[in-house]
Amino acid sequence: MNKKVFGDFIKQKRLDRNITLRQFCLDNDFDPGNYSKMERGLLAPPSAREHLDKYAKALGFKTGSDDWREFFDRASACRGEIPEEILKDAELVNKLPLFFRTLRGEKVPKEKLKELAEIIRKGGQ
Repeated sequence: MNKKVFGDFIKQKRLDRNITLRQFCLDNDFDPGNYSKMERGLLAPPSAREHLDKYAKALGFKTGSDDWREFFDRASACRGEIPEEILKDAELVNKLPLFFRTLRGEKVPKEKLKELAEIIRKGGQ
């Protein structure tokens, strides 16, 4: 995934809080050069959970919120990884090939689509 997708997301969230990059980094003890590179898509998000947690909290994301999940999902995708909690669920891992085919717009057998729809329905409960 293009690192800019993550960078654009965190930049917009910082701007939504009406904080300059320099002030944001000063307030949170971040290196402005590295954070700027991340926002511009020149540097991948860190893989260390504690660093990501610190960035997410600095951006004002509440643990478990939609922004929190999107932040971590984008970070994983930018690093070319599947989020850890998905890999821990054997049923979901078994469905990943079907999901990938669907995303690519490839033809998927009807019974497989029904299985995927059922998984999506379960997730919404």
